[in-house]
Amino acid sequence: MEITEELKHNIREALLKGKENFSGAHSAYAKSLGIDFLDYYLIRKGEIEKVTSTSTWFTIGRKLQVSAHDNLWKTAKTEVYTQLEDNFHFCQQNQVSMILVDDCGIGKTYCAKIIISQMKNAYYVDASQSQSKIRLIRQLAVVLGCDTTGKYYEILENVKYAINILENPFICIDEAGDLEYTAYLELKGIINATENNCAWYMIGADGLRSKITKGINNHKVGFAEIFSRFSDDFVTLVPRNPEQRKEFYVKLFGDVAFVNIADKRQINKIVKSCMVKIDSPYKTGKGQDGRIRSLRYLKTIIKVRK
Repeated sequence: MEITEELKHNIREALLKGKENFSGAHSAYAKSLGIDFLDYYLIRKGEIEKVTSTSTWFTIGRKLQVSAHDNLWKTAKTEVYTQLEDNFHFCQQNQVSMILVDDCGIGKTYCAKIIISQMKNAYYVDASQSQSKIRLIRQLAVVLGCDTTGKYYEILENVKYAINILENPFICIDEAGDLEYTAYLELKGIINATENNCAWYMIGADGLRSKITKGINNHKVGFAEIFSRFSDDFVTLVPRNPEQRKEFYVKLFGDVAFVNIADKRQINKIVKSCMVKIDSPYKTGKGQDGRIRSLRYLKTIIKVRK
């Protein structure tokens, strides 16, 4: 498959921009992208024709989420976006950790990735791709720019060391409910080893809340300690009061629709199509699915209408 010159230049720009928020060495940044340092050096200097491996371009583009096409979907500064941004910066500046547990489909992951890409020494880990402790540690090693070869224990110790030598690092673990039990225990050990130096943020849905709460109630080793290190509380963005919840979703859908629809007259109709009329958001009535549609549904509706 051919890589166009335009895409190569876009990938190079993303590489340079990403390094601005990565305070580690250039060699570590190259490792975090999963590429050879010589290729990184050549791309950084602008000698893109000397990088002959298509897989190198694929790897960088994938890691930095560089699209081959113009992305017509625009990002709205929703309440989810602004609250996550406030939480992330608060955690990083004060070296505290939080757990966000909330509804699916409100844009948590989408917003988190964008915000983290604009923060210095901030790293995103997708736990749905690294449920076991070995895969979790290796993914942490990759994003931090550590070597992923060698014995597991050495990789783990290098991850701890890398975190401790960074200035105000912030690590977001998304889909944290997917982690296996041993991964939680290993994560607890890393948090202990980097205490007062690294801010952590977990993101998940009700499954994460259930897993932690059940673990604590059953006195399972590690869960009470992890919860304590994450401020002993679950952060939520969506109100639980039915009326306030409805207002939240109407505004969320409206904000996203407003920046992505040319004909503003369609907004109210589209937003209404995303709402489900129910007595309570946590009850399922006859013929009703007991929930409000997600932003994924909204996105589909908008694209169909274009």
